[in-house]
Amino acid sequence: MFKPTLCLLVLATLAAGTVHSAEPAKIKIDLDRTVDAIDPNIFGSFLEPLGAFPVVYGTLYDPESPLADKNGFRKDYLQQVKELQVPVIRWPGGNFVSGYNWEDGIGPKEDRPVKLDRSRTRPESNQMGTDEYVEFCNLVGAANFICVNGGSGTIDDASNWVEYCNAPVGTHYADLRAKNGHPEPFGVKYWALGNEADGPWQIGYKTKEEYVRFATEAAKVMKMVDEDIKLVASGSSNYPLVTTSYDPNDGWVDWNDYVLDQMVEDIDYISIHRYATQALRALEEPTFADTMSLGMDIEEKIVITKGLIEKARAKAETDHEVYISFDEYGARGNSIAGPLLLSQHLNAFIRNADIVKMANLTFLTSLTGITEDGDYRTSLYYPFFLFSNNCRGVSLDVYSRCESYSNELFEEIPYLDVSAVLNEEKGALFLNVVNRSGEDAMLADIELQSGDYTGSAMVRTVTGDSIEATNTATEEQVDIDEEAIKFEKNIISYRFPAHSLTQIEIGLK
Repeated sequence: MFKPTLCLLVLATLAAGTVHSAEPAKIKIDLDRTVDAIDPNIFGSFLEPLGAFPVVYGTLYDPESPLADKNGFRKDYLQQVKELQVPVIRWPGGNFVSGYNWEDGIGPKEDRPVKLDRSRTRPESNQMGTDEYVEFCNLVGAANFICVNGGSGTIDDASNWVEYCNAPVGTHYADLRAKNGHPEPFGVKYWALGNEADGPWQIGYKTKEEYVRFATEAAKVMKMVDEDIKLVASGSSNYPLVTTSYDPNDGWVDWNDYVLDQMVEDIDYISIHRYATQALRALEEPTFADTMSLGMDIEEKIVITKGLIEKARAKAETDHEVYISFDEYGARGNSIAGPLLLSQHLNAFIRNADIVKMANLTFLTSLTGITEDGDYRTSLYYPFFLFSNNCRGVSLDVYSRCESYSNELFEEIPYLDVSAVLNEEKGALFLNVVNRSGEDAMLADIELQSGDYTGSAMVRTVTGDSIEATNTATEEQVDIDEEAIKFEKNIISYRFPAHSLTQIEIGLK
């Protein structure tokens, strides 16, 4: 079982509805104990056209809606994404891309073919293709992150797509882009070398040896077109309990290890795809407490993959940096569990800011509530807003000590999940604390060990009246509550509500 390093088990008798322990939890923050600069790209998201869920068509792209702009994009959707400051958006997949021909989605819309999306057996209209995706990203201020077809696609398909997007006019695909109304290159920076190639569910599923052969050649020819692009290798997505064919003797660690050993000097990132709720399949009747333990799973995947990166770089004797792109993850569940699980992911990315340099939440639509008549804020909107707007700057190495619990999945799960960020631009320290307990508040003493503070702070809390709280188009049960507090002698004593995210903005002089 994976064990945390920052929170220690404090033995205490639990009393429902009360603070967990007579002794307060301890959180110690030293501004000199830094991890690394936080890459804003950890607040990215992901788009993929699906049939059962309107991720693109009918939400983002809906030319028939009276709320659409001239490009067919919903204006209320655009506004929400701008508010969330999403810096990078991955597209077009996802499983979809492993059977996708990007050339079907360019040119006059009336001439684009309706194709069968074999990944989900549904028709794909190709009305939102490369040019529309780039335009959408431009409108919301997000960088482009395109995943090439590593399933049924070829290395020519991949390099031609780079040429279409990034080459100056004068060659076939660049001239085709100009013919389609964009003479200037798009300058797409981030490119993924296929999606979930280790997954048996994927069109064109590959062994790790087959994948490395394809990805190495694709990387080579894509760089021949544009040497400045950043490449993301397809890392692990198949884990125990995800498929019945999972082989623990040749599993997710082995996949990442082999890809990194073979490609460490050819790539800039290795992806991790993990939907942590898959771990709950080991439990007969998962509880709220079990769901709240899943941040431990995310931390485990990051820490192990970081070690594999360090190993591969040492073996290759290279100074070339490779980072983690956690470019598919979910915070699922129509209750307060969703916002708190999302917050645990973001806390993990911040704590590991030295190695996690990009992350993309599945899907962008989960942050934006869109109906035929208008929009609303989903329960995930509020924690994401707090993190993406305020947690820019430097990650701090926080010490915390609090009571823990255990379950069948993990041992010593700290009730408080903590991260801290020094945001010099805003002149503040931001402390992010998730209280995993479904019932009990947690009293903590926060010791500011260095720095000069104003003695005032703003507390913002995301929670609901119960663990079943959620938001719909007609009722908002989850939002942000604000409270101004004062403190003296660099000590803040604060009681974190049950089942909550609390972000404390502490002003610096």
